[in-house]
Amino acid sequence: MSKLKQFLQDSETKAFDLGHRNTIRFNIGKYNAAVQRGLTQYTDHELARERASYIKTNTINNLDKYLMEFESNFTARGGKVIWARDAQEALKEIGEIMKRKRARSIVKSKSMTTEEVHLNDYLEKNGIEAVETDLGEYIVQLAEQRPYHIVTPAMHMSKKDIADLFVEKLKIAPTDSAEELVGVARRLLRDKYTSAEVGITGGNFLLADIGGVAVTENEGNGRLSTAFPKTHIAIVGIEKMLPSVMDLDLFWPLLSTSGTGQNVTIYNTIFTGPRQPKEKDGPEEMYVVLLDNGRTELLAQPEKREALNCIRCGACLNICPVYKNIGGHTYETTYSGPIGSVITPHLSGMEENKHLSFASSLCGACTSVCPVKINIHNLLLLNRKQSVEQGLADSQEKLAFKYWTKAMKSRTLMNLAPAGIKNFVVKRFTKDTWSKRREPVHFPPKTFNQLWKERKK
Repeated sequence: MSKLKQFLQDSETKAFDLGHRNTIRFNIGKYNAAVQRGLTQYTDHELARERASYIKTNTINNLDKYLMEFESNFTARGGKVIWARDAQEALKEIGEIMKRKRARSIVKSKSMTTEEVHLNDYLEKNGIEAVETDLGEYIVQLAEQRPYHIVTPAMHMSKKDIADLFVEKLKIAPTDSAEELVGVARRLLRDKYTSAEVGITGGNFLLADIGGVAVTENEGNGRLSTAFPKTHIAIVGIEKMLPSVMDLDLFWPLLSTSGTGQNVTIYNTIFTGPRQPKEKDGPEEMYVVLLDNGRTELLAQPEKREALNCIRCGACLNICPVYKNIGGHTYETTYSGPIGSVITPHLSGMEENKHLSFASSLCGACTSVCPVKINIHNLLLLNRKQSVEQGLADSQEKLAFKYWTKAMKSRTLMNLAPAGIKNFVVKRFTKDTWSKRREPVHFPPKTFNQLWKERKK
């Protein structure tokens, strides 16, 4: 089954699954309420967005300069930088590190880039245990699912769903206590931290002036994943760059407020390399994998490169009416929702993923909440335009629009066919789409043009 057919089938299933809709709307509703409270910390939120947009745009336009500056400063403190053109290259380099370290187990902090390159699958095939330490990620890993949401991976699951999962997978006694469920996960994960040879994180921001990787989290698992293992690997998309550590006073609050409604997240850590001679803790070795994987293709398109400004806050997902109805898993991509629909065709191929850019009402809600002011709905239109220019439009669609255009340009043709024929044709062509769950489109016996002429008489 093609990705488009699978998407349409899954969309319909989820859109009419009332249990799913109730869960996702309840969970997203809590986040949206928290965001509104969080925004009260700003006296001028719009000014903060404009400044963030300016900084990110300037950084992306000069990305080559900042990447080289980052590498120079990071390696000066003993860190090692790996440049990965695609997912395969990233996995190969990580595999080589694992072999050198003779690693049999790793602990992972929450990271969308590791999901993007399918790191867990790769490690499992090579006999290495990979354990997600973020609670939401740990839950979806137990459920053998991909993350549902880029900020809250298990947003689609209720407390009962999680309790049932723990009973099935971890063989615990049934409970409806969230504290007990968290306690079970905590006890299991503590042993994993101390026994793992390698810790892997993503990075919310790269800091060029100090050669730093900034990691933001709420559970402390990121720090634990890097404190005990002797080797730390950070896999970060090249677009996560900021010019200076001083920019974090703007971006940390914007990220947390837009994502979870907090003034600032609980744990914010900056890694600038392996443990130094006079430092008491930290890894003996630290690697940063700078991942391209299609990002430079997007960078090469000036009218679309602003998509690389994204700081992965998830605000556009939470506000999107389409996402709230069809859910995150329907997209079958690492990055779902509006921003995922923009970047996935460039990261994973336009032909296979062009349908995502059409899965939008273009209401503009995503653009209105983006903390770095990405014009998301316009980028979706540009993706649609690109897919048509590349000849990727469906042949039936081309034919339909060809005849529709001719008819719309000719009043004579529009009046030629009687209403009965029009109703028959439209009913036939929309029986599996519009008319499947709606009243069929019905043409009146006379067109407006005919009625107008009669009125004038």
